[in-house]
Amino acid sequence: MQRYQINPCQLNQNHAGMKKMNSLSILGLLLLAMPVLFTACVKDDCSSMHTYTFYKPVYKTKEEVRANIKSNAPREVGTTGKLYIRGHYIFLNEVDKGIHVIDNSNPSQPNNVAFIDIPGNRELAVKGDILYADLYTDMVAIDISNPNNVVVKKIIENLFPYRYYGFGFQPDHSMVIADWQRVDTTVRVDCNSPNWMTPQFLGNVFFADVNLGSAASTSPVGMGGSMARFSILGERLYTVTYSDLDVFNISNLSNPSHTNTINLGWNIETIYPFRDKLFIGSQTGMFVYNVNNPDNPVLSGEFNHVRTCDPVIADDNYAYVTLSSGTPCAGFTNELDILELNNFANPELVKVYNMHNPKGLSKSGDYLFICDGSAGLKVYNASDVYNLQLVKTIEGIDPFDVIAYNGIALVVASDGLYQYDYSAISNIRLLSKITTKN
Repeated sequence: MQRYQINPCQLNQNHAGMKKMNSLSILGLLLLAMPVLFTACVKDDCSSMHTYTFYKPVYKTKEEVRANIKSNAPREVGTTGKLYIRGHYIFLNEVDKGIHVIDNSNPSQPNNVAFIDIPGNRELAVKGDILYADLYTDMVAIDISNPNNVVVKKIIENLFPYRYYGFGFQPDHSMVIADWQRVDTTVRVDCNSPNWMTPQFLGNVFFADVNLGSAASTSPVGMGGSMARFSILGERLYTVTYSDLDVFNISNLSNPSHTNTINLGWNIETIYPFRDKLFIGSQTGMFVYNVNNPDNPVLSGEFNHVRTCDPVIADDNYAYVTLSSGTPCAGFTNELDILELNNFANPELVKVYNMHNPKGLSKSGDYLFICDGSAGLKVYNASDVYNLQLVKTIEGIDPFDVIAYNGIALVVASDGLYQYDYSAISNIRLLSKITTKN
């Protein structure tokens, strides 16, 4: 927190605005201000000390970064991000750092076995033995058949232009921000300076307030959460940026090829595959794309709502959309919208449930799991969408995303990765927690 004080020595002397004030108001203002004016203006030095926390970029060359995309020693989990499960392994993103590889053969005792260093990584998806991940503007395909010795198979450059390497700090495109170094500093600020209320003197730094994001499957395609921007359907990998849908042919898993880019509009957030459809969440609505032609998805329906964050999942009959307020999305709406999908061209809103601050969600059979911010993880019996029944609220956690599958719910929260056994829905119990180091 930075504290600033207005310098009375620099009061605006524009009297035009004062003419609009009556004499009593002016007199009262002067009486109140006199002690402050006298105390401050008789001093030559009106500077003060301010403490700042900022993050300084640490650069490496592209070659150094790419050589380090391997199974490095496991490390403590820091800022949790997106989640993906494949077989008995969990792949957990650490925002802008890389991916934790966790052996989940025993969900009561998950084993953090390796860390794959991928600077700028926020998204991931897995099919077969290949993991696809973003490296800032690039995409990397990694062979994970041996999680203790992963191997880079291909890198496709310049796919995600909004995630360029240097964040505007580094004009040399051969250099990559590989890390951020926290710096705490106390400086004296001269309030007579024209820039005394700005931290410009710190130069190229980034002021950060980061609040970020056995279940085994026999399918070759892993499972991602509802907050994902990467998703796999058939022999295609679909990714969304803030405005586009990108299509990759992954019939040869280790050699993905980019086949198409489709403009979706703006403020795109998430993508969720179901049968032959892609459900795309944006800050202003949900879009349904038909993928009969997998390289050229076509818009088949949409549902518009107020501006707010919008992850979405679906089943055979309904789409479930959480709307949440928050700084990135603006808006003040916090609710669950349930849409009937009898007509994909015109999804019909059939029920709205008020929520606290919902984000990721997952459905397993009749049970709907919703990450409701500081209100905790909520589990509903959704057999009747017109009358959801709250079965359980798990309090004391601030969840971001959830994958519920085969009796295990994996929950990414602000303070770590939780696993719950819900095989007996009346007795949901905590199996394990991997705690963040923060």
